[in-house]
Amino acid sequence: MAINELRQEFRLEDLLTLKGMARSTFFYHLHQKPDRYAEERKRIRTLHALHKGRYGYRRITAQLRNEGFKINRKTVYRLMRELGLKNVRRKCRYRSYKGEVGKTAPNRLKRNFNTKAPNRKWTTDVTQINIGADKCYLSPIFDMYNGEIVSYTILDHPDLKMVMDMLDKAYAKGYKWKRLILYSDQCWHYQHANYQASLKEHWIIQSMSRKGNCLDNAMMENFFGIMKSELLYPNTFRDMNHFKQELRKYIEYYNNDRIKLRLKGMSPVQYWTHNSILS
Repeated sequence: MAINELRQEFRLEDLLTLKGMARSTFFYHLHQKPDRYAEERKRIRTLHALHKGRYGYRRITAQLRNEGFKINRKTVYRLMRELGLKNVRRKCRYRSYKGEVGKTAPNRLKRNFNTKAPNRKWTTDVTQINIGADKCYLSPIFDMYNGEIVSYTILDHPDLKMVMDMLDKAYAKGYKWKRLILYSDQCWHYQHANYQASLKEHWIIQSMSRKGNCLDNAMMENFFGIMKSELLYPNTFRDMNHFKQELRKYIEYYNNDRIKLRLKGMSPVQYWTHNSILS
């Protein structure tokens, strides 16, 4: 651009010689169109780095639109490919079914995951995480309304204390509910008399599917897949304690900052807050 402006007063050949630029290179750049997506490219790079590669093109598109960019997801997909930006893939999970232990509750959920209010439909499960030779177990409660992790425990052994502490943390938040359903699989924890008695004491309705119906808990499975693909698999951890610290940070991030497309581009907490103001 500087050479093109100065060529009105000086010979082009002299300017090119001074710069050390070939004539063909000058005319090539002179006829290049400006990048109309320069700002979008810059912001896409920033968002991808900010969320540690956890956002794919759909979620980045939603975030860009939240920020006022007028861009469609096909364009974002193309720009991310050109920039070499990708999100990570998912792997399989731990399964903890140990056969019939106690009385199984009926399936009241029946794959109807829709709910118009918080604290109406919860789901829970356990997943195993391996760091080197060490193992830990994550036991969360997931609200189907906005995908928020209501409470959770992280322990080194998948014992009854793990799920009982998880319930106590949920109770301690002082939520009010009416006909709250808590869904789980048939893992022995959820068939234990103490667990079932705790739900009854707090007027929570227990729901279970028959053995082998993993689709009934698709929303919880989805969270585990996202957590592992965004936190566990792409990163290296010094030891199990380091991973546990990062897992707690991730759950905080997941609830408060990570946007969901089904929540109109808001995080679970943002969605709950937004709808509570409107109502």
